[in-house]
Amino acid sequence: MLPFIRFADALSAGIGKTFAWLIVLMTLGTSFEVFVRYVLGSPTPWALDVSFIMYGTLFMMGGAYTLSRGGHVRGDFIYRLWRPRTQATVDLILYLFFFFPGVTALIISGWKYASRSWGYGEVSVNSPAGIPIYQFKTVMVAAGLLLFIQGIAQIFRCIHCIRTDVWLRAEDDVLETEELLMKKADEAETGGHV
Repeated sequence: MLPFIRFADALSAGIGKTFAWLIVLMTLGTSFEVFVRYVLGSPTPWALDVSFIMYGTLFMMGGAYTLSRGGHVRGDFIYRLWRPRTQATVDLILYLFFFFPGVTALIISGWKYASRSWGYGEVSVNSPAGIPIYQFKTVMVAAGLLLFIQGIAQIFRCIHCIRTDVWLRAEDDVLETEELLMKKADEAETGGHV
């Protein structure tokens, strides 16, 4: 179980961090569009579609990474009061009866949707540029498969927690700004010995 959890976490983190770079591309693309639209008076016909595609891809491909780090929304106001074993039992039930059927539906319907789109070379009807969007529809299948793999790892985490009453957390790889500032303040107070 533990090797698969580490594998799924590493896969989700690698893909999530790779697709996070779309934020930089979106920023550059939007900045370019603002410049050519308002300074040069010559807007592009493709900017809106491309920004939608990049944002959607970023959102979907980051889902498994967010799941691996416990970042999805839940009813924490009740959940956090429970013992880890109770949390894991509830999570296990929810994964089996809601998560996996939903993700399986995403993969199957996404496959049909994407294959139809590839079949006729679908392009966006929202702009005169005719941006191809069939590759974007394939992202739904890829995101569903990643979520499915990470979901199996989450099931294993639940089983581990039910047995030990301790959550097996993913490796910390990103800290919030507040956490970094508090860590630096603690290090300054203790002379670097935390």
